[in-house]
Amino acid sequence: MTRPGVSVKRVSADLERSFTELWMSSRVEGGTSPEVAARAASEGKVRAALQREEVRAFLAVTDGDQPVGFVVATHSPFSGLTECPAVAIDQLYVAPKARRHGVARHLLAAVTAYAEKQGCEQIGCNVPSQQRDANRFFARLGFSSQVVRRVTSTSALRRRLGADEPRISLDQILHKRRSLRARASAGASRLAG
Repeated sequence: MTRPGVSVKRVSADLERSFTELWMSSRVEGGTSPEVAARAASEGKVRAALQREEVRAFLAVTDGDQPVGFVVATHSPFSGLTECPAVAIDQLYVAPKARRHGVARHLLAAVTAYAEKQGCEQIGCNVPSQQRDANRFFARLGFSSQVVRRVTSTSALRRRLGADEPRISLDQILHKRRSLRARASAGASRLAG
């Protein structure tokens, strides 16, 4: 089986719709509901991101101009992890039917050219640790792990930070529960009577 011809184009106004449709597909595949993905696109979040100066998006298309993948990269003069400017791959997506046909390599070649044009010596990406195939793919291309990125929700961190506050004793908790039950019983009795 021959591989389809793939070309990569920078996302411009004429490719924005194709990019947005493929972006929505990637979000749905990642677990976002179609409604939420469509709302984000209709609210202009995708367009606003594409218009930022430091953002570059590239769209991979087959010979028949069928969009099959995209990559979004950002240029940062202060990457935080290195002393030199770097390009970060924020999103890389290839449609399921086009996987294992070299599309991601074409997209990464466009990112590499962009990084060189910006004078960046490094390209980085965040890959979820549970995505073994993606981690292997990037490792084969020479990406090494540099940092472990840990993530939590704001509310969970707030609860954990509150753990330093004085703790309520077990007796106080039991007393509070009993008081709440008593109030609930009294309220139920009044409604029944």
